[in-house]
Amino acid sequence: MDTKALRQKVLDLAIRGKLVPQDPNDEPASVLLERIRQQKQQMVKEGKLKAKDIKNDSIIFVDEDNLHYEKFADGSVKCIEDEIPFDLPDGWAWERLGNVSTIARGGSPRPIEDYLTDDADGINWIKIGDTEKDGKYILHTKEKIKPAGLSKTRYVCSGDFLLTNSMSFGRPYILKTDGCIHDGWLVIGNINTVFNQDYLYYALSSGFMYTTLSLLAAGSTVKNLKSDTVRSVLFPIPPLGEQERMAQRLEQLISFVDAINAEKGQLVDIINQVKSKILDLAIRGQLVPQDPNDEPASVLLERIRAEKEDLIRQGKIKRDKKESVIFRGEDNSYYEKIGDKIKNIDDEIPFELPEGWAWCRGYSCFDGMESTKPQGNFFDYIDIDAIDNRLHRIKAAKHLPVSEAPSRASRAVKNGSVLFSLVRPYLENIALVEEKHSNCIASTGFYVCNSNGALLPEFMYFLMISSYVVNGLNQYMKGDNSPSISKDNIESWLYPVPPITEQKAICVKLKRVFTLIENVEKSLS
Repeated sequence: MDTKALRQKVLDLAIRGKLVPQDPNDEPASVLLERIRQQKQQMVKEGKLKAKDIKNDSIIFVDEDNLHYEKFADGSVKCIEDEIPFDLPDGWAWERLGNVSTIARGGSPRPIEDYLTDDADGINWIKIGDTEKDGKYILHTKEKIKPAGLSKTRYVCSGDFLLTNSMSFGRPYILKTDGCIHDGWLVIGNINTVFNQDYLYYALSSGFMYTTLSLLAAGSTVKNLKSDTVRSVLFPIPPLGEQERMAQRLEQLISFVDAINAEKGQLVDIINQVKSKILDLAIRGQLVPQDPNDEPASVLLERIRAEKEDLIRQGKIKRDKKESVIFRGEDNSYYEKIGDKIKNIDDEIPFELPEGWAWCRGYSCFDGMESTKPQGNFFDYIDIDAIDNRLHRIKAAKHLPVSEAPSRASRAVKNGSVLFSLVRPYLENIALVEEKHSNCIASTGFYVCNSNGALLPEFMYFLMISSYVVNGLNQYMKGDNSPSISKDNIESWLYPVPPITEQKAICVKLKRVFTLIENVEKSLS
């Protein structure tokens, strides 16, 4: 079940007047809006408001031709039928948001570091980081600013609405504390005479509102809302009585959807644990039975080494001084031979392997990576974003002009290569290269695993997505902004190598089980 879509469907029904029945005894929104307009005009006469505060107010009405019109302060009238998003029930009305609320943008004293304080008289400094994921309220702040910064920012009060103007764009929150806001916020205030607080929150959270604001947002790269733009937004106003009934119903329904989502999340966690456990069993030789007739992995590895030695003697390749032979001595301990040196590596062996299996460093089971350059007019490029890190598949390569080739586009790939992201490996941007992507060029942000024959491509893929490899390599991450591992980290890691025949059997079993799991995951989406 797509709970996100279900949530938006409920909100869509609400703002269209289809969630609860209309009550003919409710005071129509048009009557309420007219009363507010008269109150504003009286406040201007009494000097409680300035004339400029209402100069942009307008009246939206339906004329005898059943079309929507807008009358402005200067007396001019304009047909706005083409702006009306959808029909409203009787008793509802369309209104510019700025006619029934105050909307303003925050501001930041700069440099902000000079204004932060721990003093008791400091003013709450409200930031995006003070919100909770999927939260409704802002209850407290982590930082305060000096009173001296008040003239350079905007003070807001408990009960006001904040609308994100950057990062999580267009997300509403209800304030439960006072404080100051930076220019990444818009504040919507003075709403109590027109809106039930909970109705307004859910209406602002609707897909309709997000789409409306997105279309109005300025800036090509970063969406940015101007306060005047938000003031101009057409908003559906139900009678207050209906708003209250909808708010109660929405609280019930959204709580129900959230409960489903929580259970769904628990199921997803269980599924991920099951997948991880199955992979763990596979790479430990506990998924399929061993066959004593299979050629041992040690024999295969020795044959690969002999073939390399022959190529070295012919001068076709150079010797890799880091390649090693891992073997078990008569004392049942593990030893590693590099050149003429032999050392005990018992303390590095993570778990026991079945008979016929062998340990091997990446240096000895992966072929070296090859570099290439884009040729011709266009080329297909695989960057980190091209990987679906849940399904571990290449979503789509980018088709780029060679003239616009990124400097990182230089990793050659082939059918059966496994791409492993060196950047933030915990995100698991890992994928098996299929035939249709074999002519692509990958980013240097990947390590390209090419088997030298010791590992079947599919088994190599399952091995590289296992928690043993991913979590094991995570420990080597370095860097703050973009933590990464190195090529040597992957090549020096220990990999379990089963007999080839058993690798085939493991892959058949894993594909069958993972297909079943994917079908379950699809049913949850």
